[in-house]
Amino acid sequence: MSKLKGKIAIVTGGGSGIGEAISTLFAAEGAIVHILDLNIEGAFQVVNAIHQAGGLAQAHEVNVSDQQAVSTLLVSIGQVDILVNNAGIAHVGSLEKCAEADFDRVMNVNVKGAYNSLYAAVPLMKAQGGGTILNLASIASVVGIADRFAYSASKGAIAAMTMSVARDYLKDQIRCNSISPARVHTPFVDGFIAKNYPGMEDEMFEKLSQSQPIGRMAKPIEIAKLALFLCSDDAGFITGNDYPIDGGFIKLNN
Repeated sequence: MSKLKGKIAIVTGGGSGIGEAISTLFAAEGAIVHILDLNIEGAFQVVNAIHQAGGLAQAHEVNVSDQQAVSTLLVSIGQVDILVNNAGIAHVGSLEKCAEADFDRVMNVNVKGAYNSLYAAVPLMKAQGGGTILNLASIASVVGIADRFAYSASKGAIAAMTMSVARDYLKDQIRCNSISPARVHTPFVDGFIAKNYPGMEDEMFEKLSQSQPIGRMAKPIEIAKLALFLCSDDAGFITGNDYPIDGGFIKLNN
């Protein structure tokens, strides 16, 4: 278990869900993981679990939409071998149900947050001779999902940013790819169902699960394992690509 031995990995939104799974797996593979999360209690819980398993990790309370805070932290860390832009929020609603404040909130976290981390990490990677970047996009960036206007727009931006960074920094030995998951069973999904469909939790969970042709939601660890491959030397010839991990949603859901 040493695919990332000695690597310094930054994982935004690493305090829960997919980010937690990525942070835990990366630490198990030898990385020194820095979790950036506004939910510092969740981040500390993940770090404590990593420490108990014999890994190395630190938690940092950071709002990724604050460029100065992100830049200051990454400069203080000094070395960034891997950046995983995972932090993100969702919004349910079509265009007409997406107020300006909702749109701005999603863009500030999902798009500006990724930009801020990229803006801080890329110069460090250039100075040290290279690095690896993985952005969390979504199937929403390539297919139409009902009532996800702002979220889809933000993930479309992530996909485009991935291509741009991959092309611009080829000569600097910086690889940049993205992952596009379909629905993943995280605490966010459980909370969303409980809030919006009280008394119908089991029925809605099954309905959402069946929207993937494979018949279930993804597990966070399944996303983390793809992230591990793309951020390891095993993927040294891969850059500028998006990888759907969707239970057949894009190609088979027709």
